[in-house]
Amino acid sequence: MNYILKCLSFGLVIGLTTAACNSDFLDTKPLDKVSGDAVWSDQALSEAFVTDVYNGLRDGILDQMNFDCQTDNALYSFGKQDVNEANISPSNLGTVKSTMEWGTVYARIRAANIALANLAKPKFDNTSGIADRMKGEMYFMRAYLYNQLVRYHGGVPLIKSPYTLDNPDFTIPRNTYEECVNSIVSDLDSAAILLKGKTLASGRATQGAAMALKARVLLYAASDLHDIPTAKQKSTVIASFAKPELLGYVSGDRTARWQKAKDAAKAVMDLNKYGYKLNLSAPVSAAEGQQNYINMYLSRNGGEADGIFLKYYIRASADDWGSWYPRNNMPNGYHGWTSSQPTQQLVDGYEMMDGTKFDWKNPAHAASPYENRDPRFYASILYDGAQWKPRTPDGAGIDPAGQIQMGEYEVGSAASPSKFSGLDTRNSSIENWNGTWTGYAIRKFMDPDPTLVDQNIRQEVPSIQIRFTEVVLNYAEACMALGQEAEAKEWINKVRYRVGMPAITESGAALVARYQNERNIEMLFEEQRFYDVRRWMIAPVALGSQAKIIVITGKLKPGKSVTTYKYSKDNYSYSYNVQDLGTGKENRKWADKAYFLPISRDEINRNSKLVQNPGY
Repeated sequence: MNYILKCLSFGLVIGLTTAACNSDFLDTKPLDKVSGDAVWSDQALSEAFVTDVYNGLRDGILDQMNFDCQTDNALYSFGKQDVNEANISPSNLGTVKSTMEWGTVYARIRAANIALANLAKPKFDNTSGIADRMKGEMYFMRAYLYNQLVRYHGGVPLIKSPYTLDNPDFTIPRNTYEECVNSIVSDLDSAAILLKGKTLASGRATQGAAMALKARVLLYAASDLHDIPTAKQKSTVIASFAKPELLGYVSGDRTARWQKAKDAAKAVMDLNKYGYKLNLSAPVSAAEGQQNYINMYLSRNGGEADGIFLKYYIRASADDWGSWYPRNNMPNGYHGWTSSQPTQQLVDGYEMMDGTKFDWKNPAHAASPYENRDPRFYASILYDGAQWKPRTPDGAGIDPAGQIQMGEYEVGSAASPSKFSGLDTRNSSIENWNGTWTGYAIRKFMDPDPTLVDQNIRQEVPSIQIRFTEVVLNYAEACMALGQEAEAKEWINKVRYRVGMPAITESGAALVARYQNERNIEMLFEEQRFYDVRRWMIAPVALGSQAKIIVITGKLKPGKSVTTYKYSKDNYSYSYNVQDLGTGKENRKWADKAYFLPISRDEINRNSKLVQNPGY
């Protein structure tokens, strides 16, 4: 033991002697990191820091599990969603997308706060105004991130400066919903001023993006869910909550809030900078309407003019999960995973071409449910018999026509038929573990280029965070709430004319219902439905029933013989049977606590000042 102590003592002496002779080693810089001072003294490094905050967008709406799987629009193939079964709690949050997960979002907010603090007095040359531009971007991103939390949880703690290790207290209470809205709007106003006239690379925040997000925030703020007197009448859970100011406005002029929402949307429209084919006075043809809709969601062929704030992907970046959206959601007969599957409720929401409702009780509709529908149906949904891409080599010989096969069919002769299971079903001969449960798959946001083999080639379709059509619909909704129905219908009909649909003429409650369906169809899979059914407080009806699916069979007509199956009404009589998915897969039901999502038990334990949302 003494020997060891002597050796340690000797080593310590030698170390101290060496340090005394050469103290410069204390000033060495790590080779794998950049110091904070270095970052904010260098324009390029500051730019890189700011750019990284945009990674809070993740894959946006192009995630494998589309957010609409937590609504009546879609079903997730690989596991039930606890929010759909009202099983969520502080210890079981269910599936929470990273773009609204508490800790992940606050980490990005902290980064934005750090950037804003350091850009207040830039240490690099700002004669060109680049620091002001970056400040504008960070104000926008902080507002965007806070809005992600607020529309999910209600009021949250507002932290506007970066915490440091010498902070005396890291606990902070939730701000009221009104305070959060005011803070978000203030950041967006600052962003709009700083970004005005600035030319930025694609994918970055702009003046228009800040103004458009403001319109969204104010529309939500004026809605039923956040007007506490209204919300209390519609929900006993909200009525019994001791801190309703965390959820919405407990007093004040609601008409004024609607007016602010309308004015904010109109300000974006008055920029005359965005918009795609919204100057029509009559519907286009069905074929043109379908292509117009495709152009918008692919952001090409002129449709990119509808985009205000988007996240872009390049095929060379292997980390972008959003670029794998087709592989993740294509039918299994194309070696896709069919992860997010449209429900029959969604499909039934598409109107007939003449603007009437689809009705299974109508014999003509029931016999041919996929004919003569809203052109957006054909642009958004892969259904039985839909023409799609050529099959991969293992499927091309079975389906040379490249048509979606969602049913069970007869082949051979009508007198002695054999059973053939469609290639896109769970009985597929190509892959059967990842087939659709509902009888449908997604087409929207899929690049239709036949040379793209989606199972192994990434696409370059951007994830749309905000687009001009949303602003227009926000404007129309605010107009309806203010009693300005003629103005509302004018703009709703402009949206419909572009896709080949006739004008709507209803008024009152019928107009509101028609608008709500129109918004869902137009904004499908764009992370709107989850929030819309809540803020309109129609969730008990919209989300309170089981997911519906369709079972399709094709029987050969007498005297017909078929060797290789192909969709044909000449050869086949098709039957369509709508039924509930069944409680074994996902037992959907609604509980009013799900109007606002719970704060994690871990966050509550870390911060004793947090108040949990009602019902948990």
